[in-house]
Amino acid sequence: MSTSQTTPTPADAAADAAAPAASAADPRLLVRRQGLGGYAEEFRRRIKSGDLGSLPVVIGLVLIAVIFQSVTGHFLQADNLTNITKWIAGPGLIAVGVVFVLLLGEIDLSLGSVAGVSAAVTSVLAVREGLNEGLAILLALAAAVALGALHGFFFARIGVPAFVVTLAGMLAWSGLQDYVLGKLGTVNNINDGIVANLDTYFLGDGDVLYAWLLAVLAVAAFLTAQLLDARRRTAAGLPARSTGEIALRTGALAVLALTGAYMLNQDRGLPLPLVVLLGVVVLTDFVLRRTSYGRQIFAVGGGVEAARRAGINVARVRISVFMLSALLAGLGGLFIASQQGSADKQLGSGNVLMSAIAAAVIGGTSLFGGRGKTWSALLGILVIQSITTGLDMVHAAQAIQYMITGAVLLAAVVLDSLTRRTRTAGRS
Repeated sequence: MSTSQTTPTPADAAADAAAPAASAADPRLLVRRQGLGGYAEEFRRRIKSGDLGSLPVVIGLVLIAVIFQSVTGHFLQADNLTNITKWIAGPGLIAVGVVFVLLLGEIDLSLGSVAGVSAAVTSVLAVREGLNEGLAILLALAAAVALGALHGFFFARIGVPAFVVTLAGMLAWSGLQDYVLGKLGTVNNINDGIVANLDTYFLGDGDVLYAWLLAVLAVAAFLTAQLLDARRRTAAGLPARSTGEIALRTGALAVLALTGAYMLNQDRGLPLPLVVLLGVVVLTDFVLRRTSYGRQIFAVGGGVEAARRAGINVARVRISVFMLSALLAGLGGLFIASQQGSADKQLGSGNVLMSAIAAAVIGGTSLFGGRGKTWSALLGILVIQSITTGLDMVHAAQAIQYMITGAVLLAAVVLDSLTRRTRTAGRS
């Protein structure tokens, strides 16, 4: 009987390079039979090993939607769902950067402050100094990258723990944000400017064609990638997904994408913030799964010494990751400024950083490094924003929102810890 195997993750590839002598019980060597029986068998194995992937998050999103729809009666209305897809862009972009840092097994506490500095620099240069807004944005993002490089240098070259470096950065850049904004403390966005339009712009001015087009292109790209991957694996003599399995997976994505396009078109069409967030998630997912740089990130997160012995420049990888996360935080700060209509001293403070970290962990990225994907940031921020929006609709106090979000985060971390313990026990 022919067999198929789940595509290995970059972490698996890195582990293979560092330790070729895998145990016979290694789950990476297990194959899955074709058909529904093979899926059921693999599902039972994953449940037994604690490797649930994105399943808990998907179930959580369904439960959140059902609960709030039953309570409010209009949670699933098109205008509310459109607003959710807009509001997740800022913290979602920061969460994608958090995923990269967590893959190293580290943490960056400065990203909220970096987002605030980026928004402050853009507003001051464009509004107060009269600089071209596009150039002001580029300079602000360059400043964010420089701050990330500084964090990475002290961590990777000097040896200061990332927690301490980024904690210092959080305090210092908050002060820099305050200094840049000056005594007034708030700078309104330019009317109909680039930053102002980041949150309010809909592609084609609400034309329904754009949402349908994005859905069709996403499905076509997924199908093409699956077929090319199967062809490469078959040519290399490796187990590959069958045509029926590829068709099933593509069909499921098509239903999800077309349903989303239909709901968006019932309101104002395709929002720019959603397009940007999805584009960043897809691009960074490609970098992590399909490039040598992505495999190096997983390798460093899986074991620094093993990565170093495999010839990886650990310091360079670490510094570049902190630069990338700061860049995404700076971009996220611009979307937050667009959403609230101005840059002020509070932007990036409060629960912005905690929501981004929680989103990455809730979505399935491990706090212990070496396991995760950027799609987890999207799923996690959807959970958090859905909870926040639903509780706002029932007029719950902010304290209740914090407690519920904290409980969800704790549950995700507990699940991550149990999964890691189960895997460790299975390999010992």
